Formats: sequence, C-alpha cells, structure tokens
Amino acid sequence: MAKSWYILHTYVGYESKIKRTLDTLLAEKKLDSSIVTDVKVPEEEVVEIKDGKKRSRKNKFLPGYVMLEMDLPDLGWKDTCSQVRRIQGVTGFVGTNPSERPRPISNDEAKNLLLRCGQIKGEKPVRMKMSYNVGDAVKVTEGPFATFNGKIEKIDAEKNKLTVVVQIFGRDTPVEVDVMQVEKVI
Repeated sequence: MAKSWYILHTYVGYESKIKRTLDTLLAEKKLDSSIVTDVKVPEEEVVEIKDGKKRSRKNKFLPGYVMLEMDLPDLGWKDTCSQVRRIQGVTGFVGTNPSERPRPISNDEAKNLLLRCGQIKGEKPVRMKMSYNVGDAVKVTEGPFATFNGKIEKIDAEKNKLTVVVQIFGRDTPVEVDVMQVEKVI
C-alpha cells in the first residue's frame, strides 16, 4: 500500500493537542512510525493591520480536523486506527464508520491543503485580513505614491492589492498599491 493522506475529525480546539499526542506516541514507539509517517494541523498565516501596526498570527483553516499521512497495511490496519481513535478528542476518520477501513483523500485535495498551509516548497501563502472597504479614504505610506491621499476604488483580496484613486496634476488617477502600503485616513 502506498502512503496517503487521511483526515481525522476532532473536537474543535483539540487539534494541536492531538498532534502533540500523536507525535509523542510515535517518539515513544507506541505507534508504528512506518504506518503513521506525518501529522499536520492545517494552518495558514494571517496578517492583520490594526492601528497602523502589522500583526501576524496562525489560523486553523480547517478547525476540528487533523491530517495524517499513513501507509495502512492490508492486515493490521484496525489496530493502528483504533489506537488513533482512542486519543481523547478524536471522533474518528472522516467519511467512515469505526468498523470500516478509513478512506484517504485524493492526491489533488492533499496537495491543495498542503499548499494552502505552506507545507509544500514554494512561496508560503499569507492571507491578509483586510479592514478596508470601497470608498474608504486612505493615505499611501510607501512606494512612488507615498504621501498621496485617495479613495479605494477596487479591492483584490486574492492578490492583497487595492486600486486607489489619487490626484496627480489635478486629475483623478487610479493607482494599484499593496495593502501594506496604505493606512486609513480618519
């Protein structure tokens, strides 16, 4: 059997505790490390700008779920799965009954989840928590348009960009700036 990713359903707020418990069981050799090869709590980094200060924190984007990479054998899979299910806070594997063999998620789903939480090599995605709305008055603080004031015309949350209309030589000119380059004018 090949390695596959499985989703473990847990109580919300217990995800990190369950990951630590699984890591401890693997370190103490109470759980076979050739079967359970990796444990991940899907988290993403969120950057929030409040009062002109940038704050970064980790957010669980799948609260109540833990990802397990396992190489389940055809014989003896019940022992490993029941040992995982007995951990306090675990309700079971997603999509199966306790008496059934867990079903893995597809490789595409696993890849998307791992990309989102920055576990696959490449640029780690950072999500901005925006407190801007179309029509808000802002001041550009960085870049070639620093010190210009304007109004937000368009918000692109995917790219963390804002289109701000500023006055250049007496004409309204739309300028695309990064969210980190502006601050609200009160």
